[in-house]
Formats: sequence, C-alpha cells, structure tokens
Amino acid sequence: MPQLILISLLLFSSIVFAQANELPDFTGLVEKHGAAVVNISAVQTSNTLNNQTIPEIPGIPENSPFYDFFKRHMQPFSGPRKAEPRSLGSGFIISSDGYILTNAHVVETADEITVKLNDKREFVAEVIGTDRKTDIALIKIKAMDLPKVTQGNPETLRVGEWVVAIGSPFGFEHSVTAGIVSAKGRSLAQENYVPFIQTDVAINPGNSGGPLFNMKGEVVGINSQIYSRTGGFMGLSFAIPINVATEIADQLKISGKVNRGRIGVMIQEVTKELAESFGLTGNNGALVVSVEKGGPADLAGIKARDIILKFDEKEITTSADLPRIVGNTKPGSKVSIQIWRDSAFKTIKIEIGETPSDDVAEQRKLKQGKKPDTSNRLGLALSEITLEQKKQLEITNGLFVEDIQPGIASRSGMRIGDIIIGFNSKDVKSIAQFNELLNQVKSGKNIALLVKRGDFTTFITMKLTDDDKN
Repeated sequence: MPQLILISLLLFSSIVFAQANELPDFTGLVEKHGAAVVNISAVQTSNTLNNQTIPEIPGIPENSPFYDFFKRHMQPFSGPRKAEPRSLGSGFIISSDGYILTNAHVVETADEITVKLNDKREFVAEVIGTDRKTDIALIKIKAMDLPKVTQGNPETLRVGEWVVAIGSPFGFEHSVTAGIVSAKGRSLAQENYVPFIQTDVAINPGNSGGPLFNMKGEVVGINSQIYSRTGGFMGLSFAIPINVATEIADQLKISGKVNRGRIGVMIQEVTKELAESFGLTGNNGALVVSVEKGGPADLAGIKARDIILKFDEKEITTSADLPRIVGNTKPGSKVSIQIWRDSAFKTIKIEIGETPSDDVAEQRKLKQGKKPDTSNRLGLALSEITLEQKKQLEITNGLFVEDIQPGIASRSGMRIGDIIIGFNSKDVKSIAQFNELLNQVKSGKNIALLVKRGDFTTFITMKLTDDDKN
C-alpha cells in the first residue's frame, strides 16, 4: 500500500512538472525586444487644465464602466495649473532613426515631450502628427542606430494565444505583463475606425501607447484602453492592431495628417426585428438613419431607411464595419455600394468625400510653418472654419483657437482646439468681427465667450485689464 501511494505521488509530480514546463517563458522575448520600448513624459504649461475628473457630467459615478472613457476623451473646463513634468505613457521605436508610435491621448496635450529609453538616455521628441479617431500618434527623437521592434500580422492572431505587454504603468518603467487574446475585431462605443484586439493582459494608466507582443516577439498591437468599473485593471484590455496603426503612421509621416474617406450618413445596427420589418433575410448590414444634405451619399441617391450590405465589394457584417471601410477608402475614388431598398437589392455608384482633419493635426502643421498671429488683446490666434468643417462639427459659425499666448485667456481656461462660437450675446462669424467686438470692451469689463470643446459647450468668462496679455 505505501508503495502504491509513492507511485501515485510520483506520477502526480511528473504530470505537474510536465504541465509547468508547458507554460510560456517570456524572458527571451523581453530581453531581445524590451529595449525598443520607451517611457513618455511631458511638461505641460499653464494652458493645461488641472482637473482630470469629470464633474461636468452629472450621473456618471467613478465606478461606472463609462467613467474612464469620458475621463480620457473629455477636456474638462477648469482652472490652469502650474507646469510640472509627469509620466504620461509608453511607446515603441519603429525605425532606427527615431520614429516612435504611441497613443494620441498620451501626447496631444503636451507642450514638451520627453522620451526615455531603456538605457536611461532621454530625448526631447517632436510630434509628427496625431489622429484622434484611431488614437494614434507618431513622434520622433533625434537619434540613430536605435533598437526597433519587429511588426507582426494581427490577422494571424488566434483567440487564446499568449501575448505580452511592456510599458510604464503608474510610471514603473519597462513593466512586463502577460495574458491571452480574448477576442478580435471588437467594436467600442465612439471608436468607429478600430477593430480592437481584446486581451486579459494587465493594463493600467501609463501602459497606454506601449506594444503588445506575440510569442514570436512581434508587435501585433498598441495597448490603448481598458474597460473598468473601478479605474483599475479588471481583465478587459483593448489594443489597436499594428496594421491599422502603421497605415495611419505612414500618412502622418508624409503629411502630418490622415486622409480619411466619408460618405455623410448616420447609421445604426440592423437588429433581427428591423431586418424582418424591412423584409431582409438575416441581420447583416448598416441601416441608414439620416443622410447629410449635399454630402456624397445624398448626391449618389442613398436615402434614409436604405440598408448598406456591401461597400466596394466588402461585406458589411455589422454597422461598425462601415465607418472603418469607408475611412480606409481614398477620398475622390468611386466605388459601388449594394443596398437593400423596398425589398430589393440595388447597386449605387458613389464618389467618396474627405473627412476634415483633426484640429490637433492642423495645429501641428500650422506650428511647423508660419507662426500664428496673436495680435488681439487676448493673445489668441484664431482661424476661420470652412463650410465642410462646419458640417462635420455640426455648427453654423465659430472660430478655431490655433494658439494661445500666456495671459488672461490661458489663465481663464481657454485651450488650443477650442471653438469660439459666441461673444457675450452675439454669434461669432469672422475674425474681423471678433476683434471689433473685443476692441469695443473697456478695461475692467467682463466678457463671456461661448466655447465648444469636443461634444460639450460652456461659457468662459474673463475680465479685461489694461495689460490683458500679462
């Protein structure tokens, strides 16, 4: 009997040992490829807003699954803060001459960006371009012969395979976490252009912009965001596929902006009930809710209640597929769209329009060329908004804030990228009108600027003085 127990124990130990040997070893991967991962920090001036919470959104507690999303995407209205360096996130080197990929939300509010390498060297980085819609940024440091990552193919990823993240969670540089691919092609609210890779890799603040490796040591994604009820990691992490990121980076490198197609429709998912009501077998496609007047879809003859089933011969399985496919189509090109209308299939030819560039990318381009004119009393550099931009932003009037000099406007909470749509009780329609209204205000009087920032609008008040720009 004791011999039987001993044999059983030996068999159990051998099984456990064999299973243990099957667990992945990440040491070689980290040693070989970790040197290409960087820490990104920045100094933000008094233009940067202090409060990073979202008190302006009542009814969304901190334990809400939407809290982190609004916290990242909102630019809250609050007072200025003292300039100070802080760790923002991570990135990785994609070419030996210093080009680095990271997330747009890591760098877009930074005034001076510092990149720290694995060997402790530090460099000031230049922002080549950012794309908010995919949350991709391309930055560059002046250095040569740098270690770089090897790019993999996210299409070959399999659900259940091991992946590794390297980044700087909470500022702890070159931290390594591992997990598995949980799903592919995930669609997230308000993220229309990215088929996310879902993993259970531990991702926390500071990991943003860092690489997601497969077991071959190839980068397959950029760690971008998490789903959380607490603000911390809860097992749901999302990465931008590297092929999406490199397509964006290539355009940013050439022009500093992304040319993205658009057709001018509002869409929604085709549910089983909707499909039945329209006489459609199956519930694939994107249901057109409204069509922008004078837009590409309107000119092509697309109508509300059409169901788009194919775009340029590509199947539209869910409504989330359409923005990605349209966005990747070159503006000006002509493609065929298959729709379902009045219980019949119909094919329509359409010429693709162009989505207006992000204001951040335009600001970067502007800063690289002519310095903005900040000659008005508030030290604001303003530009007029094109008709196409007004349509995209759903406004009828306003001026872009391109740059801000230190002074009353920056102290009052104005930001680059704000849109001034009102001055006291008047609509703002031109730079000349704005300056005329401003010059009519005597020293010591208050003004109220109606400002649109993202999806939110508020008044910002300021009292003019004899030395307004100091």
